[in-house]
Amino acid sequence: MSGPEHQQSQTLIKPALSELQASELVESVFGLKVTKIQPLPSYDDQNFLVHVPRAPETSGDPLKYVLKVNNTESSKNADLVEVQSRIMMFLKAEGFPTATVHPTKGGSLTSLMTIDNGSDTTSYLVRLFSFLPGKPIAQVPVTPKLLYEVGKLAAQMDRSLEKFHHPKISSLHRGDFIWNLRNVPLLEKYAYALGQSKDREMVDWVLKRFHDEIVTKLSHFRELVMLRTSTFL
Repeated sequence: MSGPEHQQSQTLIKPALSELQASELVESVFGLKVTKIQPLPSYDDQNFLVHVPRAPETSGDPLKYVLKVNNTESSKNADLVEVQSRIMMFLKAEGFPTATVHPTKGGSLTSLMTIDNGSDTTSYLVRLFSFLPGKPIAQVPVTPKLLYEVGKLAAQMDRSLEKFHHPKISSLHRGDFIWNLRNVPLLEKYAYALGQSKDREMVDWVLKRFHDEIVTKLSHFRELVMLRTSTFL
């Protein structure tokens, strides 16, 4: 097997916890009794939707959380995960519709857990977030108004993040991080996956324009804080 994805898999291992393991983890690390748990889509981490009963004196549907198990590479960078969590908390305090981080029983935002995979053990950073209801943008009709609202929200978020400070914020600046728009040219090595198609032609055209018109001007652009939590990412 060859190609970039195989090369990446040699260093990055996506977690593969069972629902039972995830449920036991929530109860042991976060002290919450799980009544139902189910997997959620994810890219290179592993996510679960967790249902927890409300306190006896309250009524209503069970509370919902998202358990995030970071992949092996992210789990080695505790500073990065810490800053991501602090940014989420900051944006929540600023009034943005973001999830909140549920602390562990010991009051921490994350916990490094060693999971038995049968043949060996692997360590993963785990976090628990409040569940943010809604629909992924891929599941709703894309209209000019929707695109405008997305752009407006991104701009408002960027403006607020100018006020965010953290001693380890430099951990967000990863030179080869493919989700950073500065690194669009890195996508060239993945274009082969599209085969010979109209989509490939369009992607090649965009990459060429980016190289010809943007790369030479990158030093003149103001950089944004690059946050990818994998909550819905």
